[in-house]
Amino acid sequence: MDHLIDPAHVRAGDGPELVAVKLSTRWPRVTQVHCHARGQLFGSLRGLLTVTSEANCWIVPSVHAVWIPPHTAHALRSHGPFNGWSVYVTEASSAGLPVEPCTMRTSALLLEAVARASTWPRELPLDAAQSHVAAVILDEIRSLPREQFGLPVPRDRRLLRITSALATDLSDTRRLEEWAKWAGLSPRTLSRRFLAETGFTFSGWRQRARLMKAVDLIAAGASVTAIAMDLGYGNVSAFIAMFKREFATTPSAFAEDVVRRHAT
Repeated sequence: MDHLIDPAHVRAGDGPELVAVKLSTRWPRVTQVHCHARGQLFGSLRGLLTVTSEANCWIVPSVHAVWIPPHTAHALRSHGPFNGWSVYVTEASSAGLPVEPCTMRTSALLLEAVARASTWPRELPLDAAQSHVAAVILDEIRSLPREQFGLPVPRDRRLLRITSALATDLSDTRRLEEWAKWAGLSPRTLSRRFLAETGFTFSGWRQRARLMKAVDLIAAGASVTAIAMDLGYGNVSAFIAMFKREFATTPSAFAEDVVRRHAT
């Protein structure tokens, strides 16, 4: 596995106030449970991520970022090739930032500041101009809207196998009974444990996962027709109706809002 950054830079509490990095691979990225002295803000530029912390497990789209406070155990998995970014903040500079892991909506300002910070040398103290950009990133972490759109992931390994397969291929239309047989448990057990561990029925979870993937594809500029087909909908109208029920707007209007927000 490629490291986003030399582990020594994030395990130690000294060094530059803020270090940023970007990485793109042709294969999925998986990091096992770990923690470090610095706080971490990270996200995907395209594709879904599964992020696990001590108390939470979410699937998040590329329009969101995840904040992990210092010394908090966490793990990550990308669904498909990884194209993402990460910012590491010293413990001292993390004071005043969220004390619990959370997801937040990204902004054009945040992403541009991160892109600039990713070009800096990682061993040298920040100069005045770099400190100003770092302050912008920290202020964005403090002020960006928190999101509750993350999707809980079950802990049961059999259910996790199902959700991982679904998140990788949301066009898979197998019924609950077929998934239960594939994972080696009864349909009744699957239904009961799924609701207990995620708060969603199986069909509700799959619909929410499809919505999150739709948001990701909209952000990437995909057409509504292509998104509906990619997510396994028999026709575009069914996808639009489902999207409108959740967001009270159409996919096209949502796409216009994403473009407008990331242009400002």
